[in-house]
Amino acid sequence: MAFHASIPLLDASAWLHAFGPWVLVGIAVVVFIESGVLFPFLPGDSLLITAAILAPHLGIQPWQVAVVAAVAAFAGDQVGYWLGKRFGRHLFKPDARILKTERLEAADAFFARYGGVSLVLGRFVPFVRTYVPLAAGIAAMRYPRFLLWNALGGVSWTIVMVVLGVLLGGIPLVANNIDVLMIVVVAVSVLPIVISALRRRRTRSRESAREDAPVE
Repeated sequence: MAFHASIPLLDASAWLHAFGPWVLVGIAVVVFIESGVLFPFLPGDSLLITAAILAPHLGIQPWQVAVVAAVAAFAGDQVGYWLGKRFGRHLFKPDARILKTERLEAADAFFARYGGVSLVLGRFVPFVRTYVPLAAGIAAMRYPRFLLWNALGGVSWTIVMVVLGVLLGGIPLVANNIDVLMIVVVAVSVLPIVISALRRRRTRSRESAREDAPVE
C-alpha cells in the first residue's frame, strides 16, 4: 500500500490512489475507523463517491466498494456500541482534542430525538455517524434492535453514496473535475452540523438575553 502521511485527510482521490492494489482494504479500514474507533476526521462520504467514480481506473467495481464499505461500517458501529456500553462517558473530556464531551452530547441529543432511526440518519452526517453508536451503547439500547438499525444504516449509506458516485461518474464535467465535486460533497455533508451549531448559538444568545434583561 503506497500510502504517504502527507496526504490531506479530506483528499479522497489521493487516498484511493495511495492505496494502490489494496484499495478495497484501504476503503474498509477508513470506513471502519470513522465508524467505530472514535476518529471522525476521515473522508467517509467523499471516499465512497470518489471510489465509485474512479472504479474503472482503480481496477475495482462499484458493487465491490458498496459491499466492502457496508461490512466495514457495520463492524465499526459494533465497536462503537461496545465501547459506549463498556466505558461510557469516561472516554470523553471537555478539553480533549478529539473525544470532546460536547460531541458526545450532540450525539446523545441526536439519538434521543430519533432513537433507532438515528443509526440510519446519523450515517449521512459526518461526526454524528462516529458517535451515535457510542451513544446507543451508553443508553443501553437493546442489542438485537441495535443490530437491525445498524445494518440498515450501513447498507443504506453505502448504497446511496456508491450509486450517487456512479451517476455522477457518467457526467463528463463531473468526472473531469473531481476535486471541485469533493469540495461540494464535504460542504453539503457538514451543512447539518453548521445549521445545528448556529441554532444552538442562537438559543444560547436568547437565553443569555433573557437572563440579562432587567426585572421589572
